[in-house]
This record gives sequence, structure tokens and C-alpha cells, in this order.
Amino acid sequence: MKLAWLHLRVGIMNELQYRANFFIQLLQSLVSLGTGLVVLSLLFQRTTEIAGWSRPELLIVMGVFTMIAGIVGFAIEPNMGRLIDDIQKGTLDFALTKPADTQLLVSVREFRVWKLADVVLGIGVLIWGAAQVNSTIQPSDLAGFIVTLTIGIVALYCFWLMLSAAAFWLVRVGEIQELFAGLYRSGQYPIAVYPGWLRFSLTFLVPLAIAITIPAEALTSRLTAAQLLLSLGFVIVLTIGTRLFWRAGLRRYSGASA
Repeated sequence: MKLAWLHLRVGIMNELQYRANFFIQLLQSLVSLGTGLVVLSLLFQRTTEIAGWSRPELLIVMGVFTMIAGIVGFAIEPNMGRLIDDIQKGTLDFALTKPADTQLLVSVREFRVWKLADVVLGIGVLIWGAAQVNSTIQPSDLAGFIVTLTIGIVALYCFWLMLSAAAFWLVRVGEIQELFAGLYRSGQYPIAVYPGWLRFSLTFLVPLAIAITIPAEALTSRLTAAQLLLSLGFVIVLTIGTRLFWRAGLRRYSGASA
């Protein structure tokens, strides 16, 4: 935590040099969110629910989607992009020689503070949707939401780290990350709207359902104990697998000073 806080402080000082970026990011976030809300509005002109989800419940999904996008853009994406660059240029040596766990270090070196605008907007949309839901949100629902949201963030981090660590073996990894960035848009709708094969892919291959739909299900009293246990078991296995994959990549790495 001390190491992450130190890099966060440095990141904030760097970002504050370019405060105009905040307004640019805010505009981008508002346009992206506004586009999603317009699409929802158009859909609900012809129906009262989509795959069993009402309009307020889909607003909750969109709120979670926007929050997660902000968290990924704030901490995960910039660090993984820098990791790929270091592997390809051989400059990962500077992290390997530091007296800290390398995986931890490469995961907390970069922060894009202005991306937190997405987190704030996402929370606003989530509260807006929750206020319109007919049933009252119970404390157990809120607790389940926090737990599943944490599980989802860890799952996305592990997935993104494995994509980035593939640079130890592959050359054109950046294109794969861009493909995932495009695929991420599918997370703004519940997993139930997609066919079976795509549900499986968006749950276990690209864990968008675990990161977005399941937290939304927790907040709308849809989450079951089986889903919670399955998500927890999956993220534990994924975390262990990511660690093993990372260590295998490090054994293959040849840096500029090797």
C-alpha cells in the first residue's frame, strides 16, 4: 500500500501539470455516457424490459460499467501499457532490479487521475438507477455488491496482466489489447441478452460478466450464493494462474542489460 500510494502521489503531481486534460476527459466521459443513455432510451420506447431487466436496473448496469471503465483507465490500462513497452524495449530491467515484488511494482507505476471522472459519473448513474428500482436495496445487497465489485476488478486486472505478459512471447500484443477495449463495450448490457456461447466467453474467457453484470445483480437482489461462490472460486484460480504465467514470462525475459 505504501508503494502504491507513493506512485499515486507522483502520478497526481504529473497530471496536475496538465489540468486541461481534466476537461477533455470529462467531455469524453459525458459523450460516452450520453450515447449509452440515448441507446437505452430508444430501446425502452418499444419495450418495458430487456432479458428480464427493467430500465432502472439497466441504469445500474450502465453505472457499474462506467465505474469499472474509470477504474481500468485510472490504474490498470496505463500500467499494462507501460509493461508491454518495457518488455519490448528491454527496459523492464529497471523494475526487476528494485527491492520490491516485480508484479506489484509494474502494477502501480502509472495512474491517470482524470479517468476518475468516469468513476464519479458511474456512481451518479448507479444511484439514479437504484433510486428508481421498485424494491428497496437491502444492506445484504450492498455488501454483496462491494464484494462482487472487488472480485470483478481483480478478475479484470488478472486478465489484463496476462494479456500484457503475453509480450514475453509475442510481438504484436498492443493490437490484442485494442481488441479487448472494443469488446469491453459489450459489458454495458447484462450478460443475459447474449446467446449462450457468448455468455460463456464474456464470463470465463473475458471476465466482463464477473466484473459488471454480477455486481449489478447483487445490487438488484438477483445474486445467488452459487454465483457468488463460483465468482470467488474463479477469481482465486485466475489469480494463481496469472501469477504462474507472470513468473514463466519473467524466466523468458531478456532485457537490455541481460
